[in-house]
Amino acid sequence: MITQFEREILQAICRTCNLPETQIDSVQPDDPLIGPDSPLGIDSIDALEIVVMVQKEYGVRIEYQDSSRIILQSVASLAAHILEHSSERLRQP
Repeated sequence: MITQFEREILQAICRTCNLPETQIDSVQPDDPLIGPDSPLGIDSIDALEIVVMVQKEYGVRIEYQDSSRIILQSVASLAAHILEHSSERLRQP
């Protein structure tokens, strides 16, 4: 089941990549976020836009190509990275 924060991230991804938000309901937390198996159809260009969006909206940087592949593996891994590296304001209920 998708968490509220993961849903928020998916909505931001849809806005950033100009995707219809109706696709959000078809995404599970551990589904591939990028590539041919992604339910959203996100490609590598979209991935760069997502990295920029995460930095602007959450103040969290995603660096290094190898670690970015792990972080952007799924919405669950992206949410975990944002929460782990975010300011206190995101950690509060």
